[in-house]
Amino acid sequence: MIRVGIGGWTYEPWRGLFFPEKLPKTKELFHASRRVTSIEVNGTFYGTFNPKTFRKWFDETPDDFVFSLKAPRFAVNRRVLGEAGPSITKFLESGVSELKSKLGPILWQLPPFKKYVAEDIEAFLALLPKTFDGIALRHALEVRHESFQVEDFIHQARKANVAVVTADKQKYPFIADLTSDFVYLRLQEADAEIKTGYSPADLQKWASLARSWEKGEEPEQFSLHAPRGKPRKSRDVFIYFINGAKERAPAAAEAMIRILSE
Repeated sequence: MIRVGIGGWTYEPWRGLFFPEKLPKTKELFHASRRVTSIEVNGTFYGTFNPKTFRKWFDETPDDFVFSLKAPRFAVNRRVLGEAGPSITKFLESGVSELKSKLGPILWQLPPFKKYVAEDIEAFLALLPKTFDGIALRHALEVRHESFQVEDFIHQARKANVAVVTADKQKYPFIADLTSDFVYLRLQEADAEIKTGYSPADLQKWASLARSWEKGEEPEQFSLHAPRGKPRKSRDVFIYFINGAKERAPAAAEAMIRILSE
């Protein structure tokens, strides 16, 4: 399974590009969830939502739709990650399980200044539960400091079955090691001058990579820090077009969906 989506669904410049001009704001999620196959929710990073909101999202989206939720900043913007337990619990108990089958990966995004400390990362990964309210949880960890480009970190993530986010943001480290039974790709270098954000060649490149990941392969074009060795039978892949020229994100996602359907 390859899911392709965008970050959120409320963005005024999308009027006339992605949303019809006269579409009511209350229908934006309904519209967006029928044009892409997943959405990464950024709002959960900044504030606490309630069960009613998550139920509403569940009801407004297609049966096979999936949300990725960005975990709250209170859990990740801290000096000692191993002390994030109460924040993690509060987030999970806010009602995320109301998404049921539509709850996709939870994204834990570390701040750019957070350096790799093996003991702290080990403690943090141990806090991430495998299940909650009877729902299996998937966790993706996005690191943005170059000190994480070491084999020890890759082995820790792999042991915990936590996906290390692959991102094309030039100012952050590029890590493509496969550490989980799914892949989380965040594409953040869209070009406003290109209608689809990325050139056809670049979209084809990422689509080819996604297909390889889905098959369980580890493409040779990446210099992996710690190759897994034995290939998997298959993986789920999540691709999100985030930031960059955000006005181009929906067109980029739809173009990717078309390519993957060919």
